[in-house]
Amino acid sequence: MGSSLKSAQFLIDSRLADAARGDADACYELGMVYSSGAAGIDIDLIEAHKWFNLAAVAGSEAAQACRSEISEDMSARDIAIAQKAARAWLHMSTPRAA
Repeated sequence: MGSSLKSAQFLIDSRLADAARGDADACYELGMVYSSGAAGIDIDLIEAHKWFNLAAVAGSEAAQACRSEISEDMSARDIAIAQKAARAWLHMSTPRAA
């Protein structure tokens, strides 16, 4: 794996860990990576929408705007898939009472 791919994977892994703790900025940054193809990651609007949605739920107004913007380039089906993925992430990352 090239150094740029290692760097991209490190960025994603570190942001995923922060996102799992509810960090809205980490979710927003993941949305930016997937929406722009930053760090050598392929553009994936479904994944970007998921992360922008999660950041928006956590209060990020910038994420709300980005989510709205990329929605214009997505089908209703793609948006539904992204929303389902966001709900699954919330369900998976929410601590459960013992």
